[in-house]
Amino acid sequence: VQLQAYGGGSVQAGGSLRLACAASGRTFKNSAVGWFRQAPGKERQFVAAMYWSSSGTEYAESVEGRFTISRDAAKMTVFLQMNELKPEDTAVYYCAADNSARFLSRNSRTYTSWGQGTKVTVSS
Repeated sequence: VQLQAYGGGSVQAGGSLRLACAASGRTFKNSAVGWFRQAPGKERQFVAAMYWSSSGTEYAESVEGRFTISRDAAKMTVFLQMNELKPEDTAVYYCAADNSARFLSRNSRTYTSWGQGTKVTVSS
């Protein structure tokens, strides 16, 4: 499966952005899709995840209530709506797929397909 993330940009604190992750190459029936982020000099960090074909979402505590993960199955696209952005949300954001998900993992090593990153910059 190929993933392509886009939608990053620069916003001021308190603003919003919506990231998108377009998938191609295979069906996602048994998959989970996750968003991760990596700030300069820091390790890659889990942000959110959801099952492609069923309900269930998982969020990092630092974004819960501000970020929402969702999907458009017809367009094979997963979104990350980010509201009330903070400077500490600044990072390169990556989408990833776990192609045989049994649970929603927060571990980046569980995900086998990765898109290129999209940069989000939040200024104070």
